[in-house]
Order: sequence, then structure tokens, then C-alpha cells
Amino acid sequence: MKFQNLTIQEMRQKLKSGDLTSVELTRACLARIKATDSQLNAFITVCEEEALAAAAIADQQLAAGNAELLTGIPVAVKDIFNTLDVRTTCGSKILDNYVSPYDATAIVKLRQQGAVIVGKLNMDEFAMGSSSENSAAGAVRNPWDQERVPGGSSGGSAAAVAAGQVVATLGTDTGGSVRQPASHCGVVGLKPTYGRVSRYGVIAFASSLDQVGPVAGNVEDCALMLGAVAGYDPADSTSVDCPVPDYLENLQEGVAGKKIGLPKEYFIDGLDADIKQAVDAAIATYRQLGAEIVEVTLPHTDYSVACYYLIAMAEASSNLARYDGVRFGVRKDNGEGLIGMYQQTRSAGFGDEVKRRIMLGTYALSSGYYDAYYLKAQKVRTLIRQDFQNVFEQVDFLLTPVAPTPAFKIGEKVDDPLQMYLSDIFTIPTNLAGTCGLSLPCGFSQEGLPIGLQLIGKPFAEAEILQAAYAFEQATDWANKVPTL
Repeated sequence: MKFQNLTIQEMRQKLKSGDLTSVELTRACLARIKATDSQLNAFITVCEEEALAAAAIADQQLAAGNAELLTGIPVAVKDIFNTLDVRTTCGSKILDNYVSPYDATAIVKLRQQGAVIVGKLNMDEFAMGSSSENSAAGAVRNPWDQERVPGGSSGGSAAAVAAGQVVATLGTDTGGSVRQPASHCGVVGLKPTYGRVSRYGVIAFASSLDQVGPVAGNVEDCALMLGAVAGYDPADSTSVDCPVPDYLENLQEGVAGKKIGLPKEYFIDGLDADIKQAVDAAIATYRQLGAEIVEVTLPHTDYSVACYYLIAMAEASSNLARYDGVRFGVRKDNGEGLIGMYQQTRSAGFGDEVKRRIMLGTYALSSGYYDAYYLKAQKVRTLIRQDFQNVFEQVDFLLTPVAPTPAFKIGEKVDDPLQMYLSDIFTIPTNLAGTCGLSLPCGFSQEGLPIGLQLIGKPFAEAEILQAAYAFEQATDWANKVPTL
């Protein structure tokens, strides 16, 4: 059965009408994964038995007329979400044998909405990376060109959707980790406002920056997925108690009369020519749709990469201290005492990038350097946030590129961490400000690689940027392009 071209809404209609069962859909999805994942390495764990059992239950609910938002729809989740009785590795050797005793809140919500979870997706170890090469399970490959990266850290989440393995996925975005892979793989990815989706049960990288976000093949499916997982959770102290709108309700409202800001700091000399051309064409489309385009400034943008990496690495150093070989996860012990066991476990369990970030973060937090680095970065973060607050008094949302280049070749930037870090230069400020951002397809490079457009909205304005993205998607044909595997 060819299910790859169906949207979630189309699947829902076929399931409700009886033209399709969830078991048939799930079997087709599992067959697609089996046929294509040797080329992509998008999955770390495939949950075949569990998925088919959940699909059978979904079919019973459908027959009884008890369908929820995602009843019977096969989806997959980044391997950073704790999932009951299923291995959760976070792409790391140190969690190779870890099986969670509980579900993350986002997983609970997916199950409550009837979704069938078919597996756990590959990622940069502990979400630290921009290319999905830093994984103990091996690099993920881009469905458009298997010699190239899919972006990171949610590379498996974007590659699986682009390749038609599943219709939608969940990822996490700490500095662009949903939006950048969505751009590189030609799909739609959304980073909600910090606090919009619960982080409870999501393995932490940088707690003040991490946010759960959906990846899907089109804007409507992305809105559906966000509606399924958004909302207040008392188990997450950073969750915000505000109502969740119906993201589908006004999706077709359009952008006529809206003011779109173009931050001059994001349209820099080093921007790839193909990306500039695609983004310029998108700006012209928005003008034709009735939006007013104005240039704005976010003056502290130049400091965002340095600010982000200080804060993220410091928080990673603190969060990853729990992986010590004592309570859970892999343990290495040659009988050299407690300190020796710590050293052996962490040396063998963590990859190079994770070790680099732990050491830099520990240095930034150490006595004598805390004020100069971590505290200073937090002050700069406040200035960056104020930039966004000021600009949102002038415009409804912002339009920028997602990444400075299309997907680069596997191995191209592995030995140059700074160049790798600069891949996130346009996505990082949104996480520092805690607001929402979305990537959607807007063109292709001369080499046939997808290019993404970023829309940045006010805090909790996900509905508005989804409307703006939907208007662009309906006016163009980029969302209908799929890779050949």
C-alpha cells in the first residue's frame, strides 16, 4: 500500500471511513522503514510488536466511534523521550542499556490522542550537534543526497518524514535542532515557545533552552501534532499554564495586512547564493499575498552564538553529571576505586562532542570564571530577548533564512567545531529569547538540496506563524516535492 503521499488528515478520513485500518497503515509504515532505513539510519529502535498491538487497539476504538485526534496514525519520536519499557539511548553509549520505567509527558499525550508509536529516532548524542553525525548508532543520512547530513540534532526526525517512513515525528530544539534538519530535509519543523510543551521525561541537554517540537510533511500536519502535545504540565516547573488554541481553526486566515520584519543581521554577506535567492523569492510571494515587508534590526544578534554556547555548555555540564555509572546506564569498573569507575564510565560512555561540551561548560562554571563567562552570557541573553520584544512591537512576525548553507557533506565539518556551531547562527537567537520559530520548504539549491524559510513569532504566537506558513505553502509547490529512495 502506498501511504507515503497521504497527510495525517487524509489518513484520518480513510481510517474513519473504513477504507483503511490502523493495522494496515502501521504494517505499511514498518515495511517502508525496513525497505529504506539501511540507506538512512534514521531509526535507533523500531517497536514493531508494540506498534501493531497499539494499532489493533486503535482499530477497535475507530470501530466504536471513539477516535481522538491521532487515533491509528503511525508516528515516531526522537530517542530523547523516555518511553515506558522501550530502550531510550539519547544516541549515547552511556545509555545503551537504559530502559525507561515511565513515559515522558509528550509521549503520554501522543498515546492519549491515539497515536501509534513505531519507533525511536536517531540523533546527535544528547542532542549535541548540528548534523546527526555525533551518534553512537552512526550518522543519519539525508534522503535527498545520502552523502550529506540531514541536519541535527533531530536529524532522524526530519529524515524519517522526508523519506515517507512516517507521516510525522517529535523532535527537540535547543538551538535549532528541529528547524535546521527540517530545512535540510525539505519538511516542516516547529520550535514552540519555551514552556508551551512539557519537557518532563525529555532527557535534558540545556534546561533553559530545550523545547519539544513537531516535524511533519506539511503545515497542517505540523499544527495537528502541536495541538496533540501542547499544554500545561504540573510535572514540569517551566511549563506555562495558558490555554492551547485550536491550531487548525484559523489556519486559512492568510497574511493580508500583516507586517513581516526582515532582520538585517540575518541577511549577511556569507549567506549561500541559492539560499538568498530562495528566501528573496519567498519574500516576493508574501508581498503578493498582501503582507507588508519592513526591514528591522536585532542589534545583539552577533553575540548570540557565543552567548548560546556558553549557556548551553554550562547547563550540559550540570545536567550530564548524573551519568556516573552508579544509578543507571552503562558502568565500566576495573576495580580502581570510585574515582576510577567514574573516569572509566564517562570516558567510554560519552562521545567526543559531548566530552568537549562538558569540559567547556565546567570551565565556564568554575570558580573565578563564572562571572566572566556564564553570568555575562545570561546578561547578553537578556539583551537578545529585549531585541525581540522591541521588534515585535513593530511587526507581526519575522522572516529569515534557517541556515547559512544547504545540507553539507558528511564529515565536512566534523574536525572544525566552530564551523559546525555556526550552522545554527540563524536559529539560536529564537531559543535564547524563548519565543517560537518554524521552518518550511521554500526552494532548492542548484544541486537539488532543499532550502528552508524561517518564520519567528511572538511568544505563544504559534497559531499566527502556522497561518503565515500555511498561506505560503498554499501559494507555492515546494511542500509537494519528495526525494526518491
